[in-house]
Amino acid sequence: MKNTQRPVVVSFSGHDPCGGAGIQADIEVITSYHCHAATIITCLTEQDTKNVSAIVPQNPDNLIRQAKTLLNDLPVHAFKIGLIGHTDTAQVIYDIVRHYPLIPVILDPILAAGGGTDLANDGLIESMRHLLLPLTTVLTPNFTEARRLTNLDDIEACGLKLLDFGCEYVLMTGADEATESVENRLLNYQHQENYTWARLPSKYHGSGCTLAASIAALFAHGVEPLKAINDAQEYTWNCLQSAYKTGAGQSNPNRFFWRD
Repeated sequence: MKNTQRPVVVSFSGHDPCGGAGIQADIEVITSYHCHAATIITCLTEQDTKNVSAIVPQNPDNLIRQAKTLLNDLPVHAFKIGLIGHTDTAQVIYDIVRHYPLIPVILDPILAAGGGTDLANDGLIESMRHLLLPLTTVLTPNFTEARRLTNLDDIEACGLKLLDFGCEYVLMTGADEATESVENRLLNYQHQENYTWARLPSKYHGSGCTLAASIAALFAHGVEPLKAINDAQEYTWNCLQSAYKTGAGQSNPNRFFWRD
């Protein structure tokens, strides 16, 4: 009989009505890797392909019940955390994930929308630093987020400070920097590596979600960390290279490019 079991990745993130980022992006990526996506909605959003207009956080009690019901039934092989939206939500995620110390946690610390809307106040950033970063296996901030999380300018100093907060690996992405190519930087206490990717011509909706969910899926399959981080970047670049337009703003990554 064919084995129908798949690794389970549990995603905490917001709902994006236009389908390019958030929970839908995570589901697409996780499914693309032949994992099963289980989802916990942190917040609803009002957004399009250009920007986020508003977020409505989930009631903390509802969030706790949703997560406990799910996790009492399903095994979990990796956690992926995306848009949080509120300090209370960060506390709930911490209270849940801390009971799974052997399960990898991939955190995409979304602090602002691609269109510029601020999505994290100082209180939420403080909660990330002291609650979630100590639980994080791989943190995937862009350079702007890394600087904001640490209040530092030098990017290597940012990475080291994020490790000091408790992250095991920090992958800082440079797509938003004014450079000819995209320079990503990986740090942990035993290893540092720079990655260079050809810069693509468009702006993309949900590229950070794609990268973090990809790393989570590879960890769920048991891929060793450095290979997972490298392969996830390659997958993400291919998704962006094959991106398509649905609205007037950013392009949507094609997370099933391999089927075309």
